[in-house]
Amino acid sequence: MNPGLQRQIGFSAWAALALLQIVWHAWLLPPARMPLAAVLVIALLPLAVPLLYWRAPARALLLAGMISLFYFCHGVAEAWAAPHDRAFAWIELLLAVTVILASARKPKRRGSTASKLPSP
Repeated sequence: MNPGLQRQIGFSAWAALALLQIVWHAWLLPPARMPLAAVLVIALLPLAVPLLYWRAPARALLLAGMISLFYFCHGVAEAWAAPHDRAFAWIELLLAVTVILASARKPKRRGSTASKLPSP
């Protein structure tokens, strides 16, 4: 896949994951036991951390992929434990997997290994 397209898909899924948190927790299913502001800080703050690397998009996407592992786990837990949140949890799972897969890059090749072996 084209690295530019892969990066665009990753950033789009990352933004959609942040938007999903707002729609899910603030608009459609607000929390009953916690203040809304606390829930939004908990849900959005980790997704904002990769913005610190906005000058290095590949690094920002890699960090977003690592942080998306948390959202993957959250989606699995919500899909299992909360039937009324299951649709949002599945969307969260799909977006998190998209960010994780988009952050994966093919390693660069640095010559053959045969030329680096010492001769006997």
